[in-house]
Amino acid sequence: MSSCLYQGLAQLEILCKQLYETTDTAVRHQAEKALVEFTNSPDCLSKCQLLLERGSVSSKQMNPSTCWSTHLTSLSLSNPLPLEQRIDIRNYVLNYLATRPKLAAFVTQALIQLYARITKLGWFDCQKDDYVFRNVIADVTRFLQDSVEHCIIGVTILSQLTNEINQADTTHPLTKHRKIASSFRDSSLFDIFTLSCNLLKQASGKNLNLNDESQHGLLMQLLKLSYNCLNYDFIGTSTDESSDDLCTVQIPTSWRSAFLDSSTLQLFFNLYHSIPPSLSPLVLSCLVQIASVRRSLFNNAERAKFLSHLVDGVKRILANPQCLPDPNNYHEFCRLLARLKSNYQLGELVKVENYPEVIRLIANFTVTSLQHWEFAPNSVHYLLSLWQRLAASVPYVKATEPHLLETYTPEVTKAYITSRLESVHVILRDGLEDPLDDAGLVQQQLDQLSTIGRCEYEKTCALLVQLFDQAAQTYQELLQSTNSSAADITVQEGTNKLENVNVSDKWCTGEAVVCLVLY
Repeated sequence: MSSCLYQGLAQLEILCKQLYETTDTAVRHQAEKALVEFTNSPDCLSKCQLLLERGSVSSKQMNPSTCWSTHLTSLSLSNPLPLEQRIDIRNYVLNYLATRPKLAAFVTQALIQLYARITKLGWFDCQKDDYVFRNVIADVTRFLQDSVEHCIIGVTILSQLTNEINQADTTHPLTKHRKIASSFRDSSLFDIFTLSCNLLKQASGKNLNLNDESQHGLLMQLLKLSYNCLNYDFIGTSTDESSDDLCTVQIPTSWRSAFLDSSTLQLFFNLYHSIPPSLSPLVLSCLVQIASVRRSLFNNAERAKFLSHLVDGVKRILANPQCLPDPNNYHEFCRLLARLKSNYQLGELVKVENYPEVIRLIANFTVTSLQHWEFAPNSVHYLLSLWQRLAASVPYVKATEPHLLETYTPEVTKAYITSRLESVHVILRDGLEDPLDDAGLVQQQLDQLSTIGRCEYEKTCALLVQLFDQAAQTYQELLQSTNSSAADITVQEGTNKLENVNVSDKWCTGEAVVCLVLY
């Protein structure tokens, strides 16, 4: 190696170390600026490879990986690298990962990102009538047949590639992105999903020691891979969180076999009950996607059978709720419950064999959740959405089986109202944030509750009048009593937001205002 080249690499190593390890902002900024200039230089790729070979420190390995990825992306817009050179880089990255399975996690991630970027950009490139960048499963087979660390790398490669191809970027036209995404969906995605399910079955059957960091990491990456496959934008709709309750997963017809086979659904329910709470939110996320597959994937008989297995799985979770106190598990399970109605009709649900028991368990779970108003408040939306949709469907149900909503919707309504009234004392005592201050959230929940309350309108009205009269009477007694404390009056008034209301009027208590709004 020439002395000039050696000095250049030494300088790059210093810059890498400054970028990732220094605490001096000015030094880090100068290092970043110099490395950006290096990324745009003609000899970037060759120096990156030499730097990777020399790198014994993670920061020195990280920056070449990032520079390569950035350089390839910029070149693809104007002057793409020769196909042979890109194939060499792809092979080099795979070999580097295969021979160094215990790199720092962020270095491995950067190299995998580089592989995914090369593969996506070269998806339609041919060499002797062979699409050389499409043999993705063959690329990772050697990883899956080796140590646990190698398996993690192989699964992460597939997961990152799926995510990379699924996400549009601003550097390429959307039409090109959709062409690549559609081709990947048709040629590789189902095979990847099938592989992930098979590996999960193998892992669950081996009694993994999930206290072992490597085995825990492998299972986590397998679940992420399954979720990325199920969360794929199959038809280019680009759904987001804001449309979560309306989301339908547009599974291709060619995937029917995986969902007609109940073992796929059962796999994830079994995993939920056998793995630690730290991993089970990922399982529930997969179940949310599976529960949302498009209705037209099945005929009526197939859909009824699929729904029956889904409801049985939900019943099993409700009957064994040990993991639900975990906020992430709880949130994902609430999303799963909401999908039961957003994707299926009430007339279909009541025909499920265990429907009476399941609706009772869901009602109990909802009531308990509403009573613990301070726990995971963002998840309540999904529970109220479920009951709102159920209640709104009552006039249209033609099935002869009882829906039992006349029994359970009043319980849900009562739990919501009384828990909000009872929260006043806790909020004032502990100085907590008042949920009634969030006008948008309150309006959304009241819109949902109004539909639920109308399902049994007489019972709802009777409850509101009873609570209103009790609150008004208690407030008047406090005002007239000489022994009343200011704290008792403040609690009864509800919040200081009502200072400008005429306190001599019995309608001004915090509790009464809530009831009046609901009414």
